[in-house]
Amino acid sequence: MPTGGQAADWALHPAFPLNPPADCRCCGLCCRSSSDTYVRVSGDDWERLGADAERVAHFIGHRAFMRMGGGHCAALTEERQSDGAIWQVCAIYERRPQVCRDLGRGSPECEAERIRKGGAGVMR
Repeated sequence: MPTGGQAADWALHPAFPLNPPADCRCCGLCCRSSSDTYVRVSGDDWERLGADAERVAHFIGHRAFMRMGGGHCAALTEERQSDGAIWQVCAIYERRPQVCRDLGRGSPECEAERIRKGGAGVMR
């Protein structure tokens, strides 16, 4: 996901009332859902997940999806920082599914997700 240094489209969007998180690790809304079929996992994604595939993903019928539990993706973990902040960290970030790779911080899709879920993430 883009990490700065470039003007973001969301900054110019007058209907976007939320400030984007400084970092995806301060938000995690895109990783949150109660749907078991929220994040589709392709064959290439499954292969990229390697040994973690069965731990973080599963099949429903003939299709694979990321496992969801407690309202979030099984790969989403919380990491407490020395200042007390809690970062939302993807345990499989380098191997995450393509749909996750395609969602850029501050993109229109990110903006829509944040508006739909009604928040600025889980900054603490």
